[in-house]
Amino acid sequence: MQFPSLSPSAKQRRSGLTPARSLLCALLCFTMLLAAAIDGARLPARVQAAAAGSNALRDWAKMLDDNRQQTTDIKLIKVNEFFNRRIAFADDLAVWGKSDFWATPFETMTKGKGDCEDFVIAKYFSLLDMNVPDVQLRLIYVRARLGGPSSSLQQAHMVLAYYPTPDADPMILDNLITDIRPAARRADLTPVFSFNRLGVFAGAAAGAPAAGGTERLSAWQDLLLRARREGFD
Repeated sequence: MQFPSLSPSAKQRRSGLTPARSLLCALLCFTMLLAAAIDGARLPARVQAAAAGSNALRDWAKMLDDNRQQTTDIKLIKVNEFFNRRIAFADDLAVWGKSDFWATPFETMTKGKGDCEDFVIAKYFSLLDMNVPDVQLRLIYVRARLGGPSSSLQQAHMVLAYYPTPDADPMILDNLITDIRPAARRADLTPVFSFNRLGVFAGAAAGAPAAGGTERLSAWQDLLLRARREGFD
């Protein structure tokens, strides 16, 4: 298989006079545990505020901060395990009352459930927050053969790919299996196209030519706008 920040400036943080800072300080008064778990300079501001009343969001924040200085391999494992364990699979109609809806990580964590796109989106933005470069990550639409490579039963699916180097076989993060495998060992997946915040690509290989900007994929473009409002750059 081939596969605007809401954080205040340094000057504002020193003065402690920004409204966002004041709100965060008020919330932190209710729990010192939250203060230890959240790096306010990195985690989106809306998640910081909501985490005070949400174990799921607090645990997400802690996972990110605990592993931010780890190697990329460890980051991939921790992020993949966290969402595969904490998010229950459910289709969009059951969760959102719509046949197709791409949720932001915040929305997925608030619901505690989502479909394959929601798993991938949450993993993608988490790894970006942990300083994994955009150019090394792709969301890939695939045709998945259920029951293994020899199965004739296929369904549309989405996975997240990490490219260690531009010409490397990508590592696949998937909610269907627990371990992270190279694409060469995922014969059950047939890639269709890939994308990230940088654009939409004609194939899944790292060197695949760009097919256009994100506006070519309306659901993704809408998701990016909502994610920016939540504080994700």
